[in-house]
Amino acid sequence: MQRNRLHITLFVLLAVLSLVVAFGDLLLGTTSIPLSEVWAVLVGNSENANYIKIITELRLPKIIVALLSGMALSASGLQMQTMFRNPLAGPYVLGINSGASLGVALFTLALPMLGGLSGTMFMRLGITGVAWIGSAAVLMLVMALSRKIKSVSTILIIGMMLGSAISAIVGVLQYMGSEESLKTFVVWTMGSLSTVTMADIAIFAPIIIVGLVLGIVAIKSLNMLLLGEGYARTMGLNVRRSRTIIFLSTTLLAGTVTAFCGPIGFIGLAMPHLARMTFRTADHRVLMPATILWGALSMLLCCLVTDLVAHHSMILPVNTITALLGVPIIIFVVMRNRNRQ
Repeated sequence: MQRNRLHITLFVLLAVLSLVVAFGDLLLGTTSIPLSEVWAVLVGNSENANYIKIITELRLPKIIVALLSGMALSASGLQMQTMFRNPLAGPYVLGINSGASLGVALFTLALPMLGGLSGTMFMRLGITGVAWIGSAAVLMLVMALSRKIKSVSTILIIGMMLGSAISAIVGVLQYMGSEESLKTFVVWTMGSLSTVTMADIAIFAPIIIVGLVLGIVAIKSLNMLLLGEGYARTMGLNVRRSRTIIFLSTTLLAGTVTAFCGPIGFIGLAMPHLARMTFRTADHRVLMPATILWGALSMLLCCLVTDLVAHHSMILPVNTITALLGVPIIIFVVMRNRNRQ
């Protein structure tokens, strides 16, 4: 009973902190907006056209994307760590990130050499599309192999080898690409939350919601898989079906975030550990919502940091902030696990 009260308190605290940070994101940026004006815009009473445009077209979409991206990456990271029983497994261990990178590399580096790319709007929509197709293609291959391979460790190794092979292909394309196309690809790899518009969110949000729902459906399976697939089978779990649901959820979550925002590192890897440390439980009925809340808060914090830096006329890629946030957590987890051995 006391632990349940502690969990509820932590859930409320994380939710309130997320709202506070989100509101801070609305206030800050290259242009500071008074609190009264922000509230007026949100309730529809503002007469300042500039403030309305900044909040509704720039800051509010970025906050929504940060919220959904943090939830998606952290949930997919938790699923992968449980599935592979590996504390250093992240949402991209199946080659999802590499598949997206290959799609974007082919689009931005290979097509220009063939004269097949023109128009910034076409390019903008194309990068998102090919990134998602690349992610989905790699996962479909891994899922097809997983139907014939029972060992989850073997699947992990195959995913890593696929990622390495794809990275080699991307490296060749980078070497052959023009300076302009190479810059476009490198900028995409740095990740960005501000390039997603409200029109994009109409596609982005439903896919993330479906992925999160699948993750919630898989909670019971994840609890059984904690002690290994052999134990799960003895408990009557259909491991193949559960594995398919988890892989599909991970692709929808991590693949969609990568397609729209670029590869964002460390959130999916670090937030499940932060949830375990704060909630002190291995029960996914608690861990899943806890990880999702931590992911949302962490991405909103990263968004706030970039806004604070932008206020001083300096723009940082979101990947630099997520790395600074996630790396200390991962080092702490590795050192703690080493001390326990």
